[in-house]
Amino acid sequence: MYVGRFVVVGPEVGAYRVSSRSFPNREATKRGDTVTVGPTPDAPETDNPYISYNGVRITENGAVVGNGSHVDPIAEKLALGYPARDALAEPLLALDFEKDDYDTPRIAGIVGVDAADPTTNADGPGAVIGTVRRDALVVEEVTEPTLVATYEEDDPTAFDLAATDAETAAREVYDHEFEHAVCAAGVSGEAGAFDVAVYNGE
Repeated sequence: MYVGRFVVVGPEVGAYRVSSRSFPNREATKRGDTVTVGPTPDAPETDNPYISYNGVRITENGAVVGNGSHVDPIAEKLALGYPARDALAEPLLALDFEKDDYDTPRIAGIVGVDAADPTTNADGPGAVIGTVRRDALVVEEVTEPTLVATYEEDDPTAFDLAATDAETAAREVYDHEFEHAVCAAGVSGEAGAFDVAVYNGE
């Protein structure tokens, strides 16, 4: 099944995978606490505004994963101390779904939210996941690994993620049976102590 790009988040581990039929010539590049998705050196030129962006941003208050330019404002709000739910919802609502031929939803999640954040009711780290699509804005607190994708699986749903570290999470979502894997990134940890990894296939 083809679900497009997808994120998986849980309280202490998460991942983002680029899946694409139209723009497969992309890679994930780790730059400190940020993972950038962009064209490979041999990719054809394009003016598509949705193929290059930061897919992971780490802050002191949580790790943000997502499928587009909304990742940066989510991370900025989170770093400023916004509750995780608000930090996620406000940029999604402001930027809305992607204005492409498919009205592609924007998807994002936050891993390792501090338990002191009023968004979460957990004793330890928590997680929040969300999407904005043509017909809805959905933002949910989650306590187990949860997936949301741009197509087919566009409502948050439980996901069997076995990984407990960033490197394994990136590899696990890349190898998942969903079709047309391009690249992946993983995050693990909690507020103030995150690991980040990327996987671009063999």
